[in-house]
Amino acid sequence: MNYTYKVHDKISAAELSQVFKASGIRRPVDDLDRLQKMIEQADVIITARTDNQVIGVARAITDFSYCCYLSDLAVDKDHQKAGIGKNLIKLLQEEIGEEVSLLLLSAPEAMEYYLKIGFTSFDNGFSIPRKK
Repeated sequence: MNYTYKVHDKISAAELSQVFKASGIRRPVDDLDRLQKMIEQADVIITARTDNQVIGVARAITDFSYCCYLSDLAVDKDHQKAGIGKNLIKLLQEEIGEEVSLLLLSAPEAMEYYLKIGFTSFDNGFSIPRKK
């Protein structure tokens, strides 16, 4: 299958919701206003498309100098295992540069995937969870 990738792609809240639903990632998929804010406040959005349909997305927040937080990496289940997630991360790394560390919080079922594609696991992280 032919995939097209685009850095700083324009994506609608409905498209983001659809790819989240198709990927199985847990996000507020029915709250389009919140998804729109997530799009607007992201520093980098990279998409993967086929037949002009968004089937993968990487959404990140960064200072482009020291650190970058990969907020979302979602790929439609019908297109997983085709290297799309790995390509989205590669494009994100190219966008942020070599001086910037890439951080993320993983769902338990994705831990092995991130280790397999070159991320390092660490135990010294902390979080204050959202209330909604």
